Amino acid sequence: MFECNVCGSKEAVRKPVSQVFDVDGKPVLVENIPALVCARCGEATFDLEVGEKIRMMIHGESKPVRSIAVDVFDYA
Repeated sequence: MFECNVCGSKEAVRKPVSQVFDVDGKPVLVENIPALVCARCGEATFDLEVGEKIRMMIHGESKPVRSIAVDVFDYA
């Protein structure tokens, strides 16, 4: 049974999300990740198998489908 780690809601929907990961100081975007998304706060939760596949994609021999430039702002 689902329970959100952020707000405690027990309602979620399964939908694909995009997430940016920091890999050795470099942002890496992974798109279309199957996730449970909290219906109240929007927090995405991944299954262990999904997390492992993401890890293998980023650190394994997979090649990115495309590269993009990212604008960087310093709030300080």
